[in-house]
Amino acid sequence: MNLSTLPATLAQLDLRSCLIQRQGKLIFEYYRDQHIPSELAKINSCTKSILSALIGIAIDKGLLSGVSAPLREFFPQLTRDADSRKQHITLEQLLNMSAGFRWTEFGGANSFPKMTRSSHWINYVLEQPLAEEPGVRMEYNSGISQLLSAILVQAAGRSTAEFAEEFLFGPLGIREYEWETDPQGIHTGGYGLKLRPADLLNFGQLYLQEGIWQGVQLLSGSWVKQSVQPAMETEPPRHGGYAWHWWTESMIRRSGSDESVIADYYYARGYAGQFVYVLPALQLVVVLTQDNKRGRNNPPPDVFRDYLSPLLKATSS
Repeated sequence: MNLSTLPATLAQLDLRSCLIQRQGKLIFEYYRDQHIPSELAKINSCTKSILSALIGIAIDKGLLSGVSAPLREFFPQLTRDADSRKQHITLEQLLNMSAGFRWTEFGGANSFPKMTRSSHWINYVLEQPLAEEPGVRMEYNSGISQLLSAILVQAAGRSTAEFAEEFLFGPLGIREYEWETDPQGIHTGGYGLKLRPADLLNFGQLYLQEGIWQGVQLLSGSWVKQSVQPAMETEPPRHGGYAWHWWTESMIRRSGSDESVIADYYYARGYAGQFVYVLPALQLVVVLTQDNKRGRNNPPPDVFRDYLSPLLKATSS
């Protein structure tokens, strides 16, 4: 893989960091400034994929019965809700964002900002009406992630961060982090975590190794495999699929009218350009971090698709 021109390209894009690891060996490392490797920075919605891993660990340990568990087990107030469908929403439907709540993350109803301005985020989410039958369609919803964080607290009997420290962060060597909480002290499930680029690389490597880290099975291989399988189709302008708090996509080679899949991959994605890509067929993990907040009408460049993917395609030829 010829990466000699990549540093100049990334500098023009004003990227914070780019790390590429193949077969567990770091083969490319770029930082815009020398302080970035040691600096905690927001990973935004990449937090969702870390929460997915924590839910998987809780299931592995028998703290949660499984992804078919209904919401009423954790929020019995739903048995008094006028819409009885809410109490039957499953953990799996929370994980793949198909719970059916009427929700517009940003714009329109502006559901996410309204949740963060409310005095009780969990109640705010549960009180939203259902727009459709659960399990039918994916609707991106950070409120759902907050429900999952609250469920983990109930199951583990400790905070989401404390659970992460013992069973994920500690083993991965993540000693420092920052994590926001809601008004009730529940750590934010959909965003709000600050980590270093190398921490994200280790997290991606854990998934590439199917849950094994330094010879220890931190997360069951069955959870890793199932949680990154596309479960729901996304809708424009998004592309690809959505799994259990992971995005899924395929690297395509086009020749005239013919298309062939080079590799399927999955990734964590956070606002303003935070990404963790895992490409099992190529034994690659790619971490990208940015601080570009150009807005919806002027999005940052798709660094992976436009600049890294061509290099990877050339390698796989």
